[in-house]
Amino acid sequence: MENKTCIITGSSRGIGAACALYFAERGHNVVVNYSTKEPAELIAKLEAMEASFISVKGDVSIEEDADRIVKETLEAFGTVDVLINNAGITKDNLMLRMKADDFRKVIDVNLIGTFNMTKAASAVMMKKRTGSIINISSVVGVRGNAGQANYAASKAGIIGLTKSVAKELAKRNVTCNAIAPGFIETDMTDVLSDKVKERILMDIPKGTLGQTEDIAHLAYFLAGDKSHYITGQVIAVDGGMSM
Repeated sequence: MENKTCIITGSSRGIGAACALYFAERGHNVVVNYSTKEPAELIAKLEAMEASFISVKGDVSIEEDADRIVKETLEAFGTVDVLINNAGITKDNLMLRMKADDFRKVIDVNLIGTFNMTKAASAVMMKKRTGSIINISSVVGVRGNAGQANYAASKAGIIGLTKSVAKELAKRNVTCNAIAPGFIETDMTDVLSDKVKERILMDIPKGTLGQTEDIAHLAYFLAGDKSHYITGQVIAVDGGMSM
């Protein structure tokens, strides 16, 4: 993996930021995407390591924004080699209390956003007959979770999208895989009460929450040449939770 260009959506924090740093540390061009406020802390770290990167504001749920993210990447680096679809939100509630707008918004960002970015980036990859698409799903998309009907639906949809895209692009030497993280220490898990965390840990054979770097390590492997024969797969990184 020499000087590959990687777009990472939703990379202002958490898993996305960890992937941006991991790829940049290994000399790759990184495109940091954010939807609201530019991630000053991440950018400072990238600048300190003299990384090759750009930051692009854009809401992936809007098709024009997704197209622009890819366009600005091409203007800066000339190509797109890797796309990590990480952008995602939660709006948790029990189904009977969930507003239709909250269900729709999560689907729009998590699933439609993944579709928009995949469509825009794969057009570049297909022309050059090489590329890697890595979609961040979730253990919740595999198992479901009370209070997260919208999030589970969006992440399950990403799995179906991953498999379909993998079949469509395989003959063009473009791989598409999904990572299904379990409970990872991020801002999303920081807001959980100690009681909730205790219940979660009881359901994880490893007995610990995962780290963002655990996802970055796998994403890096899936983006590399040694994984060229792996496509259409959903790989859980969840401490055994989905066994």
